[in-house]
Amino acid sequence: MKPRQIKEGIFWLGSLDWDRRLFDALIPLPDGTTYNAYLVQGEDKTVLLDTVDIPKVPEILEQLQGVEKIDFVVSHHAEPDHSGAVPTVLEKYPEARAVCTEKCKAMLMDRFEISGDRFLTVADGETLDLGGRTLEFLHMPWVHWPETMVTYLKEDKILFSCDLFGSHIASTDLFVRDKARVFEAAKRYYAEIMMPFAKLIAKHLERLAPYDIQLIAASHGSLYDDPAFIMDAYGEWVLGKPQNLVVIPYVSMHGSTRMMVDFLTDELVQRDVGVMRFDLTEVDIGKLAMALVDAATIVIATPTVLTGPHPKALYAAALANLIRPKARFASIIGSYGWGTKVVDQIAAALPNLKIEILPPVLGKGIPKKEEKAALSEMADQIAQRHRQL
Repeated sequence: MKPRQIKEGIFWLGSLDWDRRLFDALIPLPDGTTYNAYLVQGEDKTVLLDTVDIPKVPEILEQLQGVEKIDFVVSHHAEPDHSGAVPTVLEKYPEARAVCTEKCKAMLMDRFEISGDRFLTVADGETLDLGGRTLEFLHMPWVHWPETMVTYLKEDKILFSCDLFGSHIASTDLFVRDKARVFEAAKRYYAEIMMPFAKLIAKHLERLAPYDIQLIAASHGSLYDDPAFIMDAYGEWVLGKPQNLVVIPYVSMHGSTRMMVDFLTDELVQRDVGVMRFDLTEVDIGKLAMALVDAATIVIATPTVLTGPHPKALYAAALANLIRPKARFASIIGSYGWGTKVVDQIAAALPNLKIEILPPVLGKGIPKKEEKAALSEMADQIAQRHRQL
């Protein structure tokens, strides 16, 4: 795709990766993704902000064919989907320097073996005058790596936000037009990548509040010409209270655990508690992660496999522990044949979550009167705690 003008002297470059379906060998990409780079021309200096993933380097080189000089290449984040073309661009423009944080410099040198004299490291709040246009660099560690920064273009009031506010979606819309579609993609992106760092992101959002931001240009997805749309969404995801929602990731080998899930679902619905269920044999983990953004309670349902939880149930627990949702409560339900250590092993897999563990319900074989009574009691406790929220 050819460069696209955002405004006079500012252009989108990059690549639409229509067919990529997995990111980091983990994250599903149902809508593909984009790798966004931005060319900003001042009266004196020209800067390229970020690049593209390594397989897409030929595309950005073709886009740069008519650009005679680049003075700086800003690397907000060392991960290869952003920095993959940095060494190639530095080779094409031998006078250019890579602008980044000190930590990012070390990572880029480790990954690409770039010579240290090709870097200009910038302090938090430092500015760079391009001639009529000024870049301000804001360090924002753990969004989502420790070396990350963002850039504010003062005169044009554009925030180049790197991964912050991004969305994995391949779209020809330069600016966000289908807000419903982008909202879902951005929420998936937040859940999978940003949610573990919610407390730090809250501080970064507070820091950005005084800035007059009229356009957000993230490194993935379309540009936000209505910045409040995504900034308000982040405010809710980061700071909002959990909703009246129970998320139930489950596995059932012979139907017993599924019966317990069905019974608990009905009991919760009768108490006006929302439920989202995910069969872990078929689940898109992005959908599960999105649900966990809002959930007040997580109930992991698993059969017993050789006295322990089903591996897919452990995977769900590990995922929740990794992305650290703001859920307040959790429990475990399931079935077993002769003995089980499910509760201890699932609970041990959730050390990062500050949650109250509600009394689990385990049954031998199919759920009987005693297990159903216990599931009803669990539904009562969940409904009561949700009302207290």
